[in-house]
Amino acid sequence: MSAVLNQGAEEHPAAFCYQVNGSCPRTVHPLGIRLAIYLAGAVGMLITVLGNLFVVFAVSYFKVLHTPTNFLLLSLALADMFLGLLVLPLSTIRSVESCWFLGDFLCRLHTYLDTLFCLTSIFHLCFISIDRHCAICEPLIYPSKFTVRVAIRYILAGWGIPAAYTAFFLYTDVVENALSQWLEEMPCVGSCQLLFNKFWGWLNFPMFFFPCLIMISLYVKIFVVAIRQAQQISTLSKNLAGAAKRERKAAKTLGIAVGIYLLCWLPFTIDTLVDSLLNFVTPPLVFDIFIWFAYFNSACNPIIYVFSYRWFRKALKLCLSREIFSPRTPTIDLYQE
Repeated sequence: MSAVLNQGAEEHPAAFCYQVNGSCPRTVHPLGIRLAIYLAGAVGMLITVLGNLFVVFAVSYFKVLHTPTNFLLLSLALADMFLGLLVLPLSTIRSVESCWFLGDFLCRLHTYLDTLFCLTSIFHLCFISIDRHCAICEPLIYPSKFTVRVAIRYILAGWGIPAAYTAFFLYTDVVENALSQWLEEMPCVGSCQLLFNKFWGWLNFPMFFFPCLIMISLYVKIFVVAIRQAQQISTLSKNLAGAAKRERKAAKTLGIAVGIYLLCWLPFTIDTLVDSLLNFVTPPLVFDIFIWFAYFNSACNPIIYVFSYRWFRKALKLCLSREIFSPRTPTIDLYQE
């Protein structure tokens, strides 16, 4: 999330962002390095946008994928796709130029969208964990308990809570007025940081920590139940055994997605929390690496699906062939062996 991105500069900065008093120091990279970073950023954006766009298209197009779990996956893919489309281009410019040249309005909007899409992702992963817990631990009542209507409610909450939370802190003066004596001084000219940056890590940590705690707890329980089911599977009929196996595979795949999310976001979250106590001693380059490592998570889920879901590979193959134009294609059973 866009917190404190210009927390200092190298010992001998090459320039300043603006030729005015109070300007932020600017680190000027050689042209070759700048072009390489821009190219890497463009490739990352392309993978993030196209990968998640395919997830959105596949779930929308193929009727067999119209399930509560897949609708949550679709909404998660939308958040990751919008991050790649609306946030990463400006983040790339900021990382390369080490300054923010786009004004206060776009700075605040960029911070808002960045925080919105990232929090939306973790809320959706948390709701997907709840869905998988119900499917594995309560299989008999799952179809009636977790319906499409319930999934839509989760989706609305997954977007609405982060949107309201972020707007409250970014577009109202409540925090600034209530905590004015604790706020950091005005940032230097050319930075894009929040006025309450020392509190940003503490404000966002619960929004990250508690959903993660819920996810870890649920997946531990899912793992235990899945082992017990695997031992009993020989006593089930073929159809029931196949359904149970499919549910466990889905839970395993989404568990991997949650694990990668934690791996990508923990360095940034912990650094933001600790750094606020140490007066922001993290070098700008290291902080930027943590941010991009977190952004990388948005490109991971479609890659995970390719290696884990046979239906995803089958849908991808159909979309890349002429069969996609057949009127019968939307009704194909992607789960059929």
